[in-house]
Amino acid sequence: MGDFLMPTLGADMESGTLVEWKVKVGDRVKKGDLIAVVETVKGAIDIEVFEEGTVRELVVQPGSEVPVGAVLARIDGAAQAVAPQPPAERPRLSPRQRKLAEQAAASPQQAMRQAIAAAMARSKREIPHYYLQTHIEVGHALAWLGAENERRPVAERILPAALLLKAAALGVREIPELNGTCVDGRFTPAKSVHLGVAVSIKGGGVIAPAIHDADTLSIAALMAKLMDLVGRARGGGLRSSELSDGTVTVTNLGDLGVDSVLGVIYPPQVALIGFGRIFEQVSMKDGRAEAHPVVCASLAADHRVSDGHRGGLFLTALDRLLQSPEKL
Repeated sequence: MGDFLMPTLGADMESGTLVEWKVKVGDRVKKGDLIAVVETVKGAIDIEVFEEGTVRELVVQPGSEVPVGAVLARIDGAAQAVAPQPPAERPRLSPRQRKLAEQAAASPQQAMRQAIAAAMARSKREIPHYYLQTHIEVGHALAWLGAENERRPVAERILPAALLLKAAALGVREIPELNGTCVDGRFTPAKSVHLGVAVSIKGGGVIAPAIHDADTLSIAALMAKLMDLVGRARGGGLRSSELSDGTVTVTNLGDLGVDSVLGVIYPPQVALIGFGRIFEQVSMKDGRAEAHPVVCASLAADHRVSDGHRGGLFLTALDRLLQSPEKL
């Protein structure tokens, strides 16, 4: 018999409220089945089960607030339906922070801001960040994308963001120290690239659900996954695995007109990749001034796991990959 535990859906989560059971005692479940709906400051999340078995007991009643790692249900035949998360991976709120969070409970937006603040403060406090950035010429990539979109129906056209995401996923596959988790000072490289994508949501706040196996997807498939993920992040329907499985995160603020972004790592991840807007940059060539479209790519990484040399190799790989968009 295994315990089905309240999962952690990000470093900013301490607890969640069980909204609904999607199973009853005696039901058979298998990996990937939706078993419950949990409300967090990020909204209502569909919770999946990760083992096969039979539901023996529903321990928690709908409406109950449950801390991360507490037992929600018991499932026969499951060694452990959801692995308990190390206490180090949950934010430690001071008494003052707890009081502020309680005062803000009536406002989901305020609650989210409090949760994000606690998680990001912890990240900056515990993770020795280092930052690198570079400008990448994207003229060839944009020309290729324009020609590719001419052949596609309007609804299936690809945005530059898809190229950036695919290049980022392939880049961290080359530099594995940037793709994984660090718990209690011990780094575990990820076996796959589950690319977290920072999405602003209605009412304020940011959520970073993951596109699973992003490095293996075609550009068209990645674009479709991105649109689906953004829609569900803002409208509801995200799965728990999409919030807990991210191995590295990308934030793109180009649509807001931002030139560059130096982000804060989402623990227990060890890197965050940032992209700004695409803009014209003037450079000298053969004594002449020429303008070329460029994007500023940045890297925030954990110095316990990697260093500036490895981070620099990643940005070099990112540049190289974007110069051959037809191979992405």
